[in-house]
Amino acid sequence: MRKMIRETELNAGDFIYPIFITEEQGKRNEVSSMPGVFQFSLDRLNEEVAEVRELGIPAIILFGLPHHKDEVGSQAYASQGVIQRATRQIKQSFPDMVVIADTCLCEFTDHGHCGLIEDGDVLNDESLELLAKTAVSQAEAGADIIAPSNMMDGFVSAIRQGLDEAGYAHIPIMSYAVKYASAFYGPFRDAANSAPAFGDRKTYQMDPANREEALREASSDVEQGLIF
Repeated sequence: MRKMIRETELNAGDFIYPIFITEEQGKRNEVSSMPGVFQFSLDRLNEEVAEVRELGIPAIILFGLPHHKDEVGSQAYASQGVIQRATRQIKQSFPDMVVIADTCLCEFTDHGHCGLIEDGDVLNDESLELLAKTAVSQAEAGADIIAPSNMMDGFVSAIRQGLDEAGYAHIPIMSYAVKYASAFYGPFRDAANSAPAFGDRKTYQMDPANREEALREASSDVEQGLIF
């Protein structure tokens, strides 16, 4: 009877499975700081996705580890970037799988920050243009949902406008609305090879002590055009 009247339930259909993809060949590299989590090469990606589908998990989110990194993160929005190639491969082999693309530059920049850098400072507005360009490229490759995680000011609005103008008004945005500057991200940065080469991210990620700021940030994303 308790189960019959339970207000909240959690099952495999509620989950999103993260996959870290490398451009190496024949690789299934375990992440040392997260035992049981692996980086997969494109040629081994399908076997992991098949297992995810077998478990009844309906969605995956993709993080890319490119061979080439530069100061502008050009592989984030390249048509043959690792995320774009992986998305096309998955949608061809598993068309019913929901593919979510992480939309950030930190995995693709040689400095490891989430936006463009000039004289040690993050250029917010200039970074928005590249984030929108990345989102459009991911949608063109077949991503079902765009998931921006960069925490630049105005990023949802810029991405929404970019998607709409490119003919992808139907593609939803699932924002990382509240992202704290926290050491808890250490293992993730190992998995995604995205630790900053200098400094930290406190100028654009939030202070964990600011609860009310988090609520304002989430509301701001909704107002900017978040539709998921």
